[in-house]
Amino acid sequence: MKLDKLLQTAHRIYAQQRHDKNKIYSVHEPEVECIAKGKAGKQYEFGNKVSVAVSNRGGWFVGAKSFTGNTYDAHTLAAQMKQVESLIGNKVSEVYVDMGYRGHDYDGAVTVHVDKRRRGRTSDARWRWMKRRAAVEPSIGYLKSEHRLERNRLKGTAGNEISAILAAAAMNFQKLLGALWRIFLSCLMDVWNRLLAPKGHKSPQCSTPLRLKITFSGSTNLA
Repeated sequence: MKLDKLLQTAHRIYAQQRHDKNKIYSVHEPEVECIAKGKAGKQYEFGNKVSVAVSNRGGWFVGAKSFTGNTYDAHTLAAQMKQVESLIGNKVSEVYVDMGYRGHDYDGAVTVHVDKRRRGRTSDARWRWMKRRAAVEPSIGYLKSEHRLERNRLKGTAGNEISAILAAAAMNFQKLLGALWRIFLSCLMDVWNRLLAPKGHKSPQCSTPLRLKITFSGSTNLA
């Protein structure tokens, strides 16, 4: 069975021409696509597209979905929103996306705001939220550099999906561990102050656990 697939892949590689569509760029990963980035330093990348959804406060990942084929960005919004709603429910009221999502395929109840170059008649508050969408870019770079999203180690389309979800989950867990560590240090300092305090003196209680409250309601950034 594996030999038949390799032979079919070899026939396609032999028959394909330079300007053909749906070409094969990897023998062991035939689903790899050539993605045009439009950047001076790196015009093209080989791999697959991943869409991520990030909360407006805290930068928590509430969705990460891999797509097969060189899909237009706007045609991934409906599938991404479906994943977000399945994970956190109907807690999203607004979505802010970049200009690549113009003509998107989402027709749900959530309001979608597409970024634009000129402000026009957009209100101050709305314009600030639209420009805040750019905060998702460092998070994507961190996923690639620190959580192995730049190079997938798992095979096939299922491996691409698993890798994207695990990378986003790892970054969320890292945020949680950082918050828990700060709470632990605060409580440890509180206990230390109590031990060193003179008798009869009441030290303040540790109140930092209240900062661990997380909500995903509100806007979501997609990239």
